[in-house]
Amino acid sequence: MGRPMGVFMQAIVAALPLVPRPIMRRISARYIAGETLGEALAKLAELKAEGHPGVIDLLGEDVVGEAASRKVMDDYKGAADAVLGAGLDAYVSIKPTHFGLRTSRDLALELYTDLIRHCAAQKQFVRVEMEDHTTTDDTLWLFKRLRESFTNVGIVLQSRLHRTPEDIRALPPESDVRMVKGIYIEPNEIAHIDYVPIRDAFVAGCEQLWRAGHRIRLATHDEHMAARCIQLAVDLGVARDRYEFEVLLGVQQPLWGRWKARGYTVRVYVPYGPDWRAYSTRRLKKNPAIAGHVLRAILRGK
Repeated sequence: MGRPMGVFMQAIVAALPLVPRPIMRRISARYIAGETLGEALAKLAELKAEGHPGVIDLLGEDVVGEAASRKVMDDYKGAADAVLGAGLDAYVSIKPTHFGLRTSRDLALELYTDLIRHCAAQKQFVRVEMEDHTTTDDTLWLFKRLRESFTNVGIVLQSRLHRTPEDIRALPPESDVRMVKGIYIEPNEIAHIDYVPIRDAFVAGCEQLWRAGHRIRLATHDEHMAARCIQLAVDLGVARDRYEFEVLLGVQQPLWGRWKARGYTVRVYVPYGPDWRAYSTRRLKKNPAIAGHVLRAILRGK
């Protein structure tokens, strides 16, 4: 009985691009703060009142052309200024292809440099995000170049990729790393495919990072794996200010409370913007249980 239901859910998830916009927007509201910066700031203020700092992300990727990329950078400057003006504890996080990496890595470097310099003057942090394996080399190149001039910049590494231990060895000293399992489905020859090896590689990567003196943002909703990382930090004598949890808006909120009650910082990733559909589709594909809600909404025609 389980397998037919699994196939049925997979079919619904595969049809997500065909779901009407109003239905998709309503379903995705749990994952997206809204389409405007004002809505994102309101969500960050709500989270602050609950004791959670944030990450603000203007949704978008694969921007082509210099003019469009520069517009994104100006939008991020505006977001950083608005966060500061509102007295919120949140940093900006940007995908390299949103800054025109597909057009030119030199363009992306210029735009990151401009934004990071702007944020450094305001004592704000910036993160270079990681995308699929086709951009990994250029993304790490960007980060290393940026770290030559700035300390207020971090990177993301994915335990899914076989190359990650070597990438950790090549990091600049005292890097700030968001450690993730990795949402992109990669070729078998370059990535772990099964759940257990990805999980084990995450914990191993954290050990390698801590032993090398780096700071980690544990980006996970896997409570069992998180417990292993916490115990590892205790065993290694890692101070609590050397790591924190980062979670996604709308995902397993009761878990945030359990970690927060134990004294851990739980920072919430708050995406917003008009390009919300692609992000929502990825999130729903990672959580096929939501497919039932999608089907009911379609049948109701709402």
